[in-house]
This record gives sequence, C-alpha cells and structure tokens, in this order.
Amino acid sequence: MSTRRSKLEIMLTVLGAVRDGVDKPTRIQYIANMAWNPTQRMLSQLVEQGLLAVMDDPRKKRSKKKYRLTEKGFNVLRYFEGAEELLDIGKLMATN
Repeated sequence: MSTRRSKLEIMLTVLGAVRDGVDKPTRIQYIANMAWNPTQRMLSQLVEQGLLAVMDDPRKKRSKKKYRLTEKGFNVLRYFEGAEELLDIGKLMATN
C-alpha cells in the first residue's frame, strides 16, 4: 500500500516538471499525477507565492497559459533537493 504524498512533495514535483521544460497545465497535471481542479489550485498557489510565472502568448486568439520557474522557484527547488541529498531520503524510504 502506498503512502499519500504531502503537499510539499506535490509542489516540488510540479516545480521540477516546469524546470525540466514542461510548461503547459495539462502536461504538468499528468506528470504530477493529479486531477484537474487540484492542479489548477496548486498552480495558482505557486504563482501567488512567486515560485512560478504565467506566460500568455499575445499572438494567440485563445489565451493559452504556460508556466515558467522564477528565480525564487529555482532557489526553493535547489534547497529541497540539497536537503534530500543530505538526508539520503532514498535510503530511508527503501528501509521502510
């Protein structure tokens, strides 16, 4: 039986996906393995916190949102990945 992911784990998954070049909401949803409404709420929260920025293409008739990681988002991701490496979370999870 798998354990539920924390909000922090989901946020880091979303930030990591955007860092890796996934910029469309539906693609982010698939990578984060989330339903549409929670994905939209998560993206809104990350934008409000200044971790993601929304990019709209003004040439398009329909507004198609794309997301990019801000400098603050990079710093948060780097911080938590460093902490994970220091704690060697992979080993801890393998022993449980």
